[in-house]
Amino acid sequence: MKLVTKSFAGLVLVASSYLPTALYADSFVIRDIRVEGLQRISAGTVFNYLPVKIGEEIDEEQTGDVIRALFKTGFFKDVRLEREGDVLIVFVNERPAIAKIDIEGNKSLETDRLLLALKDIGLAEGRVFNRSVLDKIEQELKRQYFSQGKYAVKLESTVTPLERNRVAIDIDISEGVTARIKQINIIGNRAFEEEDLLDEFELSTPGFLSFFTKDDQYSKQKLSGDLETLRSYYLDRGYINFQITSTQVSITPDKKDIYVTVNISEGDVYTISDIKLAGELVVPQEEFFPLIHLTRGVVFSRKDVLGSSERITRMLSNKGYAFANVNSIPEIDEENKGISLTYFVDPGSRVYVRRINMRGNNNTRDEVLRREMRQMESAWFSGELVRRSRERLQRLGYFEDVTIETPAVPGSTDEVDVNVNVTEKPMGNLVVGLGFSQSDGFILSTSVTQDNFMGTGKRVNFAFNNSDSKTHYEVGYRNPYYTVDGISRGFTLSYKETDFDEVDTARYLTDIGLLGVDYGIPISETDRIKLNFDLVNTTFKIPDDASDEIAQFQAENGDDFLDFRLGAGWTRDSRNSALFPTRGGLQRFSANFTLPGSDLEYYKIAYKHKQYLPLNKTFTLALNGDVAYGDSYGDTTGLPLWENYFGGGVRTVRGFKDYSLGPRDSNDDPLGGNMRVGANAELFFPAPFKGTEKSVRLGVFFDAGAIYDTTEDSFDIGELRYSTGLSLFWMSPLGPLGMSLGYPLNDKSGDETESFQFLLGRPF
Repeated sequence: MKLVTKSFAGLVLVASSYLPTALYADSFVIRDIRVEGLQRISAGTVFNYLPVKIGEEIDEEQTGDVIRALFKTGFFKDVRLEREGDVLIVFVNERPAIAKIDIEGNKSLETDRLLLALKDIGLAEGRVFNRSVLDKIEQELKRQYFSQGKYAVKLESTVTPLERNRVAIDIDISEGVTARIKQINIIGNRAFEEEDLLDEFELSTPGFLSFFTKDDQYSKQKLSGDLETLRSYYLDRGYINFQITSTQVSITPDKKDIYVTVNISEGDVYTISDIKLAGELVVPQEEFFPLIHLTRGVVFSRKDVLGSSERITRMLSNKGYAFANVNSIPEIDEENKGISLTYFVDPGSRVYVRRINMRGNNNTRDEVLRREMRQMESAWFSGELVRRSRERLQRLGYFEDVTIETPAVPGSTDEVDVNVNVTEKPMGNLVVGLGFSQSDGFILSTSVTQDNFMGTGKRVNFAFNNSDSKTHYEVGYRNPYYTVDGISRGFTLSYKETDFDEVDTARYLTDIGLLGVDYGIPISETDRIKLNFDLVNTTFKIPDDASDEIAQFQAENGDDFLDFRLGAGWTRDSRNSALFPTRGGLQRFSANFTLPGSDLEYYKIAYKHKQYLPLNKTFTLALNGDVAYGDSYGDTTGLPLWENYFGGGVRTVRGFKDYSLGPRDSNDDPLGGNMRVGANAELFFPAPFKGTEKSVRLGVFFDAGAIYDTTEDSFDIGELRYSTGLSLFWMSPLGPLGMSLGYPLNDKSGDETESFQFLLGRPF
């Protein structure tokens, strides 16, 4: 019996050296590694992930590490190890590859956007298919639809096997209707009406503009923001113990309506009993208290308390204390409902600017940037001056982006560097454009402009514009820093032919050549004065059928004029954007007159003020006032006809035809007048299309205006024309496009109305 047992054991031992076996017994030294079962993945990829190499010893413990390492790659759905003598055999079963992904039924979310989101998570054509990843993706897609208020969305994923170990994935989406907020209730409010509190919310029940603002679509993030707004509303009115005790959000079984309930506890109103300063007061106390917009006895307001801290911090920063810290410490008197506020000031060290470094200006000279800097080297650091420096660099128009960093100097506690990083735009600009306006007809424009000529900051331009009514040539040069103080100087040479009959006004033609020089003098960060002197040569031509007024002007004044014109102007521009401003304003005053001894002696003055008032994040109200007046003096009889003011059209009173308002001549053609009065109110809001916020703007307007000839009649407010309507401005690929749909409110007999008006190729 012992002999038989030994023989069987020997047979097993011999066989084990020739037949594959599972690795669960003795360790051995690997002499070779074979990989079986690969289809798409290369053997080299498997070897890269193996934690063992040829020549190493492997035991039972390490086999688990090998299997785990290969499973971790996500390439395989099964891994098995066997041994054939000293050869390690790795058997793998690859996961299928994704051949294609089809998405159907998605209307609210674009397919490209969904495919990009899937790719970020790990599901894309060509990648290894993993069922667990598909489950995660279904949850992600539902989350995206939930964020849009589509809680009834249904997803069905189908995985179809294909040849060569591939699969096709079909995702069928049933979006359902968007759930709307049916009702929002606030419970526990006693001091304020629920309607007033809900007016502060971004979320709302369906309204007239909900299709555009989407404010009736529930979002957890929006609700969190509204709850914080509600908390701030109470804290700004003295309710320092205000609490939101609970919030309930429920949805109807059909997943179409949502109900939101907010339970609050108001508490009592607290007033400010005392205001004190503490800490290191590096400037006299008299400079602190004007920045604290609080007084004893008034109701506590968190907004005013924080605002006062920010103003003090900003003041200290402007005096060199860049890292100042100002904290408001309240002491609450529960018995008398009072709060004693102490502003603790920690100014830190006074900081100086060691060096200002310019980076990214590969073509623009350093001096062009440095002359715009208001923060100086070796001076105290000022946050306000750094901010103003960045704004001035952005206004140059030479750079796509401007950022300023203020890192501390290594090894120093009171020094910082100012690093200015710019991204340059192309310095040259060649524009060939074709436009059309209802008054000027087709417009062909060509311009070659170099705003930053040779990196010096100087501007050189050549322009040619041609339309049915005008032909205009112009060459210009401007040096914005003719002096180190920022006084600019420019030269202009232009020639313009105008046929006024082509714009449906009085019948005459003018050829005007101009040679001019102008100076700009900055008087503040937003204000600038302009002085100009022009030498103007005008040829006045009239047809045989010219009106009596035109013929009379030629008979009394002639038809060829050489004038010396002097002008002055003032501009204040505080807008936050030149294209789509939402706050700030633009004021302009100009006065031009020809010097005594000119062939035509006249003057013109004008004032325009447009103010932008942000009503909220969506709506901006623009208010505009415009008045202009001109007249002759000396031997000249009346303001030259081509210097008259005209009204009507997209630039004045929309809904009335261009140039149609005002006095008319004996041929019943618009003649214009020497006085213009205009006013405008317009409510702007973005277009309800994604991705158009920076290129499209809509508006609702009310226009008023009139043109007068004060040499014949006095000012009569009854002559004002009014209109209202809708406007659209689009920065199209062909150039700025302005459109309006205007409705005249008080047109009279003889007025020419025009509801739809547009202008393509020039600013609206």
